[in-house]
Amino acid sequence: MLRYLYVITHEVTMRLFSIPPPTLLAGFLAVLIGYASSAAIIWQAAIVAGATTAQISGWMTALGLAMGVSTLALTLWYRVPVLTAWSTPGAALLVTGLQGLTLNETIGVFIVTNALIVLCGITGLFARLMRIIPHSLAAAMLAGILLRFGLQAFASLDGQFTLCGSMLLVWLATRAVAPRYAVIAAMIIGVVIVIAQGDVVTTDVVFKPVLPTYISPDFSFAHSLSVALPLFLVTMSSQNAPGIAAMKAAGYSAPVSPLIVFTGLLALVFSPFGVYSVGIAAITAAICQSPEAHPDKDQRWLAAAVAGIFYLLAGLFGSAITGMMTALPVSWIQMLAGLALLSTIGGSLYQALHNERERDAAVVAFLVTASGLTLVGIGSAFWGLIAGGVCYVVLNLIADRNR
Repeated sequence: MLRYLYVITHEVTMRLFSIPPPTLLAGFLAVLIGYASSAAIIWQAAIVAGATTAQISGWMTALGLAMGVSTLALTLWYRVPVLTAWSTPGAALLVTGLQGLTLNETIGVFIVTNALIVLCGITGLFARLMRIIPHSLAAAMLAGILLRFGLQAFASLDGQFTLCGSMLLVWLATRAVAPRYAVIAAMIIGVVIVIAQGDVVTTDVVFKPVLPTYISPDFSFAHSLSVALPLFLVTMSSQNAPGIAAMKAAGYSAPVSPLIVFTGLLALVFSPFGVYSVGIAAITAAICQSPEAHPDKDQRWLAAAVAGIFYLLAGLFGSAITGMMTALPVSWIQMLAGLALLSTIGGSLYQALHNERERDAAVVAFLVTASGLTLVGIGSAFWGLIAGGVCYVVLNLIADRNR
């Protein structure tokens, strides 16, 4: 088991870092939840594009390697928990947007999208936009993003009361005596119950490394406008913006433009192998940025580093991802995700609402984000920031005039 991590520091010296079990679990959960919540959407998009089973497995391998390399590189360099991820809203867009495109044209779309992301990072436009977002609105948006995970956890009691109720009770009991191990205890009791009930299905799990396949691109101006540009906008607004905001809400800072350029360049290099985007994670990153990952805020980067290693392992066995996802009940994953994110949801709500002057704007940002609203193909996280920002400006102008 991974218990220690050797790291080369900026002074080019080797240091040994101890990894506590909760930190190890946080990194594992971040990857598990990320794959479990959206890998099926990526498979669906790949099928629409006309990819074969072997090619789809190669896509999953390339995505895992790209996310692993970027997470490890950025986390170890900046010593903050920088977790990267594919764009789930982007994958959902591709399911419909790739209709009628050939596989080669699909790869062309990926290349154009990632080139636009790199350009956006180089110009510094995205960093300037992120600097003007109030902290309360960033926290409100993050709480809105994570709310559905908390709701799903308790909604799962309806169909799997024994499993989810036991996980909840064990989490509560452990939380009272050993808070750092509460999620671990819930996970273990959940696995025991699932095995006892015979709900584990492992017939489709095949641990066999698959090499990504290079696919030559075909470029089309029409497809760049109709698919690549929307994918770029969705990735930046629904993936990178919430990701940077989540870091800000958790109290971490890293230069925005280098993060965007690095992830964009890496995705650009891997584009011919099926990588449509690599962005800054928000939902799964919250697990690595929470107190449950490590009580010391300055040591939580270890959880993200662990996640990077698990990303690499997931990439090496891309063909087994779908089988592993279906091996355990969805309710187990939902309850585990909800419990793991509970403190982050609470902390985000506190940060969003504790400033009375900004409270109304934060509530608007939270509700719009939580609503799941989608306009012109752009997700609710973006619109939550916009709505909250408009309220913030208007209410502050009114308050200043009344002084």
